[in-house]
Amino acid sequence: MIHPDYEMVIGLEVHAQVTTESKLFSGSSTAFGADPNTQANNIDLGMPGMLPVLNQDAVDAGIKLGLALGCRINRKSVFDRKNYFYPDLPKGYQISQFTLPIVEHGNITIDLADGSTKNIGVTRMHLEEDAGKSVHDFGADHHSHVDLNRAGIPLMEIVSEPDLRTPEEAGEYLKKLRSILRFLEVCDGNMEQGSMRCDANVSVRKKGVNTFGTRREIKNLNSIRNVMRAIEFEANHQVDVIENGGEIYQETILWDANKNETRTMRSKEDAHDYRYFPDPDLLPLYLTEERIDGCAKSMPELPDEMKERFIKDYNLSPYDASVLTLSKANASFYEAVVDDKNDPKLCANWVTGELFGALNKAGLDIDESPISPEQLGELVAMITGDIISGKIAKTVFEEMFETSKNPKEIVEEKGLVQITDKGAIEAIVDKIIANNADNVEKYRSGNDRVFGFFVGQVMKETGGKANPAIVNEILKEKL
Repeated sequence: MIHPDYEMVIGLEVHAQVTTESKLFSGSSTAFGADPNTQANNIDLGMPGMLPVLNQDAVDAGIKLGLALGCRINRKSVFDRKNYFYPDLPKGYQISQFTLPIVEHGNITIDLADGSTKNIGVTRMHLEEDAGKSVHDFGADHHSHVDLNRAGIPLMEIVSEPDLRTPEEAGEYLKKLRSILRFLEVCDGNMEQGSMRCDANVSVRKKGVNTFGTRREIKNLNSIRNVMRAIEFEANHQVDVIENGGEIYQETILWDANKNETRTMRSKEDAHDYRYFPDPDLLPLYLTEERIDGCAKSMPELPDEMKERFIKDYNLSPYDASVLTLSKANASFYEAVVDDKNDPKLCANWVTGELFGALNKAGLDIDESPISPEQLGELVAMITGDIISGKIAKTVFEEMFETSKNPKEIVEEKGLVQITDKGAIEAIVDKIIANNADNVEKYRSGNDRVFGFFVGQVMKETGGKANPAIVNEILKEKL
């Protein structure tokens, strides 16, 4: 939260590493985790006489993302040299796109906490090569080193319009964008490994003012949580400066996650500082209608389309549908649990509640779940088939998660089959009523809360295995 008289203006620049086997302009591997400087060839190092050759798979990935975001796909785009000097940039320039990017003018729809949606404009998406990585305070000598494995890796830079107004909106935007990238299989979205990084441009202004304040850019944020925390801190910092008579200067800043604060990195560069000009080694990129149509035909079902289908076909709430379609893995798991025979809403409850909770606690992804979708579907079917109660199902689920056993096996081993025999339950109810005449009188005198006592006694007597609906029906009749 910031001062009630102010509002935030936020724009995000996301660098998404394209899922390709080789780099944007060379044949070097892009595999993560290799020893330093083992995956950089003469092209990546900018050796004299080396000529870049454009990776076609990276171009197709850019087209697909542009189509997914409803963007204009430019039939002609140009690669430029962005000039700056840094130890991890061996050529002294980065090959990027400036005046004519491959993709422009789209939007991403985000879901807000109140159930509404908001469209966030996407200014552009351009292809560019990554720089290397400087490693400081390294080894016993505490020297700085440069690892050029990352130099030349293909990136898609996705630039939003300054349409975001809160850290929460920024978080939702990043979740949706990451979901789209993963559905398209053009980026794994792994922020911890650096394959998706975010720079946040933040400014503040008085409410009701239409002009923008001076922005400061927070560089290289590596988690959605850090993006949200950094934005909130920076917005409050700017308000404090303004309220105390100070002035905000355009700067590039870093977020210190340990100290929960931002600090100045350098004064902010503008386009002219990079001295952009068309790369003389690369011809303009011309895209044919056939190429674009081919990419369109290979597009998968996207998160928003899948969300609407889940709402329509499974009668799910927008919230449940949004959670289940955040990733293709979540959606595929859920549909395998339903498998055309289970209650979709009950399945959604078990997937988003019990399963996601257990996976989060164990630090596991859904692909690592010790419970298969078929096993969870079988558990749900046992509940709807009155074989076990919902309460017993939670006990069974816990053992399934620990052992990966099938629910039927656990239920049979432990004798957990639900009692549905009305005669047997009625005999137990008669016994409990006879032994609790005082509570019977309280209930009949209008104390409805005593009813819960009788339900608890029946469940205690049956080890929790009596069918709750039958118990309630018989107790109401008898009392």
